[in-house]
Amino acid sequence: MPGTVQSIERAAAILRMLAGGPGRLGLSEIARSLDLAKGTTHGILRTLQGVGFVEQDRTSGQYQLGAALLHLGTSYLDINELRSRSINWADPLAVRSGEAVRIGTVLEGQVLIVHHVFRPDDTFQTLDVGSLLPLHATALGKVLLAYRAGALKTDLSAYTRKTLHRNALTKALESIRENGWAADVEELTLGQAAVAAPIRGYGGLVIGAIGVSGPVERICDSRYAPRPHLVTSVRDAARAISREMGAARR
Repeated sequence: MPGTVQSIERAAAILRMLAGGPGRLGLSEIARSLDLAKGTTHGILRTLQGVGFVEQDRTSGQYQLGAALLHLGTSYLDINELRSRSINWADPLAVRSGEAVRIGTVLEGQVLIVHHVFRPDDTFQTLDVGSLLPLHATALGKVLLAYRAGALKTDLSAYTRKTLHRNALTKALESIRENGWAADVEELTLGQAAVAAPIRGYGGLVIGAIGVSGPVERICDSRYAPRPHLVTSVRDAARAISREMGAARR
């Protein structure tokens, strides 16, 4: 039986490292972590960059997963599988939080809602499954944007006066990658707010997002900051679903 190809093994190790890291990584950090020569590491990164699997930030020179690889990473995803594996965690989240729970993934540059659990009270609600929401103006969408290199489009329509403009959105996406969750406060609909966290699959790639949504006064405190217990509950549910989808424990 033929042996393994060392260069492919090294390329795979680099991709896994970028997928599992907190964000962009520098050449020296990658080389040191994998015990590779800088020249070898740079050559592999250049090759991966050439096929779109890796992208390099022009300012910092650091590397992150490229849009082409992220597309491949999510193309296998069966939306029904995401929904079916999420149900056991979405329903309890609605009960614990007292708010509506939605799960979404990216479809044609928007957030497709694949599962929706109603807020557990007697208020009138409409089912959102199948709805398409903007990426840049929703907590679910911002989570998905934060982990998809090159996905930020030029069309950033303002839905309310609080919808983030490009510079503010870029900073928000950096914060999401750092903290592991996102919020929107009246960015899509006045009076409504939401908190969301990433759902990961094999290799740590983000394949969806789960979040709670409701009136601002229920989701946020008096300073319009998301309530910490909601953030914790959403992140815990996201981690549990991620394990169901094959992600390593984090």
